[in-house]
Amino acid sequence: MTFDAIIIGAGQAGPSLAGRLTAAGWKVALVERKLFGGTCVNTGCMPTKTLVASAYAAHLARRAADYGVALQGEVGVDMKAVKERQQTVVRNARGNVETWLKGMKGLTVFEGHARLTSPTTVEVDGQVLEAPKIFLNVGGRANAPDMPGIGDISYLTNTGMMQLDVLPEHLVIVGGSYIGLEFAQMYRRFGARVTVVEMGPRLIGREDPEVSDAVREILEAEGIAVRLNAECISFSPCKTEGGDEGVCVHVSCTEGEPAVKGSHTLLAVGRKPNTDDLGLDAAGVAVDKRGYVTVDDALRTNVPSIWAMGDCNGRGAFTHTAYNDFEIIAANLLDPEAHGDPRKVTDRLTAYALYTDPPLGRVGMTEAEVRSQGRPALVATRPMTRVGRAIEKGETKGFMKVLVDAETKQILGAAILGTSGDEAIHGILDVMYAKAPYTVLQRTVPIHPTVSELIPTVLGELKPLA
Repeated sequence: MTFDAIIIGAGQAGPSLAGRLTAAGWKVALVERKLFGGTCVNTGCMPTKTLVASAYAAHLARRAADYGVALQGEVGVDMKAVKERQQTVVRNARGNVETWLKGMKGLTVFEGHARLTSPTTVEVDGQVLEAPKIFLNVGGRANAPDMPGIGDISYLTNTGMMQLDVLPEHLVIVGGSYIGLEFAQMYRRFGARVTVVEMGPRLIGREDPEVSDAVREILEAEGIAVRLNAECISFSPCKTEGGDEGVCVHVSCTEGEPAVKGSHTLLAVGRKPNTDDLGLDAAGVAVDKRGYVTVDDALRTNVPSIWAMGDCNGRGAFTHTAYNDFEIIAANLLDPEAHGDPRKVTDRLTAYALYTDPPLGRVGMTEAEVRSQGRPALVATRPMTRVGRAIEKGETKGFMKVLVDAETKQILGAAILGTSGDEAIHGILDVMYAKAPYTVLQRTVPIHPTVSELIPTVLGELKPLA
């Protein structure tokens, strides 16, 4: 069967690209081998943030008295109901994506395992599809490194956590980064005992130390145990304190006991791309040493007829970067104005959030990155205890931090660890993308009372980075 384009994968970028191409009159094939919607819809953003919301509700209920609200009895969590709520959100989102695609004029949907057989052909369970342009949107999955004893135990990844409908007696999380910390806090709030084991010297090691330290303090204040500098980790089956089958995580570090016994173990130690069974060799598509498809600034591979979008290209590990990949490709292919001004991956800023409570909103460079460049810079911070909106909500943990180039006056980076930090950061992100000086943002008149209204105030307190 012959098409104008073949899209492999129905994650964040693929369906939207199909919509743009078919609207332009292209005859398009889209292949999905498992779940429509990809990681975000099925095992990533939507289900985890649904669980975060349930955990926040439980946490807030326990704090009811702080707000003058009287509740009778202990706050309980029905894990089966929590899971069903999460699954309902997922089923609805996945169903909407599938319905949209299967009803799209000009698009033929194939359900099966796609493999490249040449730069212009794809085989789907014995059926051969051909097109002059092929777009890869195959995503990634949790990485399970070959740690000692890993083959002797049962463990969970983010995918397995989505199917859990019981409360772990003791959840041991190996990996103290973004995914691991979100699960740590939510399951602690559900009522589980939680221990986080991190190989490095601090949590979320890519952040500045004060951010890492503040997040650790927040988690420990809720009763989460943190073990750092776990240079050597191994696993073995064991009995839990309740006598059930569990996992013993052996930890070699300078602090704490040499072993942690848990009823459930979550591996949150990174991800890898779904490229190992895609037939990339047959098409001559180059990958890096970790299996990510190598792409240029316009997301083209080394094969002129093939592009790669989303997690599989190693140029971004987020839903928003995957969607931007679609925008870049679609604009460069279809928009006349892109001929003289093509869209590029390097146009976008690094921006993301950690969805603990409070959340961390991040954009641009860290202080460590600024210092490594040796450029003159200004910095300002403000604790959330001095943010009116945070005080009113009774959520004053965290702080705001902004870094500015002392010469150009452009904002280099920012972190907002605090209530609404994941939303407030966008005011800074927009000014940074416009390459406007920080004084533009400083002169705005934000809405009161919000977290964002304190950003101009923080900018007015900038001092040289010592």
